[in-house]
Amino acid sequence: MDLRLLQRVPERALRGRASVTLIAAAFAITMLGTTLPTPLYPLYEKAFGFSELITTVVFAAYAVGVIAALLLFGHWSDQLGRRPMLLAGLVLSGFSAVVFLLADSLGWLFVGRVLSGLSAGIFTGTATATIVDLVPDEGKSRASLIAAAVNMGGLGAGPLLAGVLAQYAPLPLALCFLFDLVLVALAVLGVYVVAEPVRRTAAIRLAPQKITVPSEIRGVFTRAAIAGFAGFAVMGLFTAVSPAFLTTVLQNTNHAVTGAVVLSVFLASTLGQSLSMAIGERRALTLGCVGLIVGMILVGTSLLVRSLAVLIVGAVIAGLGQGMSFRAGLGAVASASPPDKRGEITSTYFVMLYVGIAIPVIGEGAAAVAFGLTVSGMVFAALIAILAVTVLLLLKRAHHPSFGRRSCHHGGDQPR
Repeated sequence: MDLRLLQRVPERALRGRASVTLIAAAFAITMLGTTLPTPLYPLYEKAFGFSELITTVVFAAYAVGVIAALLLFGHWSDQLGRRPMLLAGLVLSGFSAVVFLLADSLGWLFVGRVLSGLSAGIFTGTATATIVDLVPDEGKSRASLIAAAVNMGGLGAGPLLAGVLAQYAPLPLALCFLFDLVLVALAVLGVYVVAEPVRRTAAIRLAPQKITVPSEIRGVFTRAAIAGFAGFAVMGLFTAVSPAFLTTVLQNTNHAVTGAVVLSVFLASTLGQSLSMAIGERRALTLGCVGLIVGMILVGTSLLVRSLAVLIVGAVIAGLGQGMSFRAGLGAVASASPPDKRGEITSTYFVMLYVGIAIPVIGEGAAAVAFGLTVSGMVFAALIAILAVTVLLLLKRAHHPSFGRRSCHHGGDQPR
């Protein structure tokens, strides 16, 4: 692919609110594609004959793709321009949909999920930066929240779309991906007509992103990373394992209901992120961890008493907690980081989050095979709650007067 062709600005390239709308739509479409398989996993298990453990490993392949994209392509859009990287992300998203359409064995699912992860890893940072670039000056303060809402909205819409189509339309393992391909094609057109906000650099250095955490901010980073790890593990639980909870434990086989439950988590996360910006980082991180604790207690209880209503309430509260703790942690890490290291440190933070979305879920899958979904789900919920409690204890320690005096030489551990 000739990047110069992608860099060329079409006549009458769009700017302003129209351009933001098109990029936001492309962002939502890309993220929608990453979660389409969620309500379909029970169907794939029956079609290809694999266990819940393999389902979680297939899901985790997505995180491998995201982490690879973050490390390899994290800052390419700053040098090559936004449009080439956005189009690359859309192309990968389209390839992922095609792979799922052609899937006739387990191996195809792994390939599709890795491609999906690569598309999300490229698109998330690039689309967020593009929205910030294109938003008019009076809206700059809301740009990152717009991007976060679009991101979570797309992630939540994917399971709902796939679930509704799988439940009420023909071709349950194909129709949603055909629909997705149409949306991706429209997104490509939208991205192409938007003005390129970044001038391509003359000297291009496409080095992999470094993983680094300077010693002076390790306190802030540790608290934020543990909370983010726990929150993303919750998102992984609902996007990978909740279909099994609903069908096997709660005896609800409606794919649309599965999609709606997952959507509720992502919508709650979006609301939590918005609240986080309004109440401040420390309070948001504290309340976010409390939300994770309460939400996980309710999720564990729902499996014990076999109640869909309790599961949904737990999902919403946990989603609120995830959104608040994630946004607060990201803000704390970014503000505590040295300006010349901020990109590297933020990338390290996101790598930790996507490890959190993969490894615990695989552990849940292995435990489900050994001990059953109810026991494994309750243990998973308890471990996430313990992580959230750990963050609360670290926050209390960080704001103890004597700790603050010891930390006065290290900006990252100062009371916030």
